Amino acid sequence: MNAIALVQIVLFVGLLLALTKPLGAYMARVFQGERTWLSPLLSPLERAVYRACVIDPAAEQRWPSYAAAVLLFNLAGMILLYALQRLQGFLPLNPQGFGPVAPDLAFNTAASFSTNTNWQAYSGERTMSYLTQMAGLTVQNFVSAATGIAVAVALIRGLSRRSAEAIGNFWVDLVRATLYVLLPFSVVVALVLVWQGVPQNLKPYIHVQTLEGGAQTIAQGPVASQEVIKLLGTNGGGFFNANSAHPYENPTPLTNLIEMLLIFAIPAGLTHTFGRMVGDTRQGWAVWAAMAVLFVAGLAVTLLVEQGGNPLLARLGVDQQASPLQPGGNLEGKEVRFGIVASVLFAVVTTAASCGAVNTMHDSLLPLSGGVTMFNMQLGEVIFGGVGSGLYGMLIFAILAVFIAGLMVGRTPEYLGKKIESFEIKMAMLFVLAGAASILVFTAWASVAPYGVSSILNPGPHGFSEIFYAYSSGTGNNGSAFAGLSANTLFYNVTVGLAMLIGRFLTMVPVLAIAGSLARKPRLAPGLGTMPTHTPLFVGMLVGTVVIVGALSFFPALALGPIAEQLLLGAGRTF
Repeated sequence: MNAIALVQIVLFVGLLLALTKPLGAYMARVFQGERTWLSPLLSPLERAVYRACVIDPAAEQRWPSYAAAVLLFNLAGMILLYALQRLQGFLPLNPQGFGPVAPDLAFNTAASFSTNTNWQAYSGERTMSYLTQMAGLTVQNFVSAATGIAVAVALIRGLSRRSAEAIGNFWVDLVRATLYVLLPFSVVVALVLVWQGVPQNLKPYIHVQTLEGGAQTIAQGPVASQEVIKLLGTNGGGFFNANSAHPYENPTPLTNLIEMLLIFAIPAGLTHTFGRMVGDTRQGWAVWAAMAVLFVAGLAVTLLVEQGGNPLLARLGVDQQASPLQPGGNLEGKEVRFGIVASVLFAVVTTAASCGAVNTMHDSLLPLSGGVTMFNMQLGEVIFGGVGSGLYGMLIFAILAVFIAGLMVGRTPEYLGKKIESFEIKMAMLFVLAGAASILVFTAWASVAPYGVSSILNPGPHGFSEIFYAYSSGTGNNGSAFAGLSANTLFYNVTVGLAMLIGRFLTMVPVLAIAGSLARKPRLAPGLGTMPTHTPLFVGMLVGTVVIVGALSFFPALALGPIAEQLLLGAGRTF
C-alpha cells in the first residue's frame, strides 16, 4: 500500500467521520418530531400528505401493526412496479418504443427494487422506458430506502422506551424519511452531478457516426436524479448497464468520491441518531467503530491483493526472465480514470453497504478480493450496511454479543438496560439463519441443477463463486454481481427474486418483534455485573461476533470458491 492509496483512504474515512455527527443529529431531530431547519418549508407538505392519506400522526402502532404496514405497503409497491413494466409499451415517456418486460424479469425487477436490492438482470438503457425508470424504479429507490430507515428507527425506540406498547407509526416514519432526509439531499446532490456532467433530460437517444465511419447510439435520459438516490438510498441500480463505471453516471474523480460518501452517509449517520435517541452517544460511536474496523480490515486485504497483481502473470514473468507483467497491479475490469485504489475502495464500500453500485467489474477482481466482497454481504450487510438495515442488523449482533457475554459470566444479559431474554434471542437467530439459509440453499440448488450451471461462463471454483455471489447479493439486498453469470433466465429470475424477498422481509419482521418486546420492558439501572457496551472491549466483542457467525456459516462454501481459486491460481491453474 503506497502513500497515494493511504491518502485516499484517510480522506474518505475522515470525510465520513465528519459527516456522521451532523447528519445523525439532524435525523434524530426528524424522527423525534423536533423542529429542523427544513421544517418551515416541509411541515405544510408533511401535513398535507397526512390529510390526503388519512393518517393520524399522533396514533402509534404496536409491532404487529407496524410490521403489517411495512409488508402491505411494499407488496403494493411491488405489484405496481410489476404492472408498470408489463404495460410500458402502451404508456407515455417511451421515446425508444420499448415493449413490455418479460414476466419473469418483471417479477425479478419488481422484487429487486421494492427490497432495496436493485439487482439488474437486464440492460437498463435497452429495456426500461423513461416512465418506468422515473415513476417505477426511482420511486421505489426512495420508498424502499425510507422503509429501511423506518424499521431502524422503530428498533431504536424499542431500546429507548420504557414499558411502552407502541414503537411509532410506520406511515409517519416513512413520510419523514422521504421528505426530510432523502428528497432534499437528493435534489442538492443531483444538481452537483449535473454540474459534473451527468445528463438529466427526457430526450431520445442520439445516433451518431463515429470517426471510423461506424454507427453508435448514445443513450441519455433522466440520469442524475436516479443516480443520486441509487447511492444515497444504498439502492445500486444503474440507469446504464455499466452502472457507475459509465462516464454518464460517474464522470470524474470528484463524482467518484461523492458517490462513495453518499453510499455510507446515512448508514453512518444513523449510528449517531441511535446514540442520541437512546440518550448516550457513546453507544452510537461504539457501533460506528465496530463497523469501521470491519470495513478497514476488508479494504486492506482487497487493496493489497489487487495492488499485488495476478500471481499467475507474475509467475510467468519470472519464468521467462522478464519483468512482472502487472507492475501496477491488477487493472483488469477497472476504469483507468479511477485506477486501482479508487476502484477497490468503491468495491468494498458498495458491498459493505447493501448498495450494489459498481465502478469496476467485480468478476475481474482476483479471487481473494472477490471473496472479501462476498463475505461483506454474507455478514448481513452490517458494515455500515444499507440505510436502516445496516444499523438494525448490527444491533441484532450487539444483542447476540451481550448474550454470549452473559453466558460467560452466568448472568442475564442486558443491552442499554433492557434484559435480553429467550424471545429476543430466538428472533435474533431467525434473523441470522434466514439469510444464511437463503444463500446456501439456493446456491446448492443452482450448483447441481442443469438449469443453474448452464448459466455459468467459467468452470471450476470461479463458476461456483459466480453463483455464490449472486445469491449472497440477492439475499443481502446488495444487487452487485459477478458478471460472468447469465442471470436473465427463468430459474435465476425467480430464485434470486425469492432470495431478495427473504433477505428483506423475513429479517425485518424479527427486528420489529424484538423492538416491540424491548419497548415493553422497563429500563434497569446498570449494576456491578453489567457489561458496558460503549468500550473498546465491547467493540472487539461485537466485531468478533459478526466475524465468527459469518465464518461458521460460510467458510466451507468460501473454501470451495474464492479461496480454492486463489490457491490454484498461485499454482498456475486457471478456470
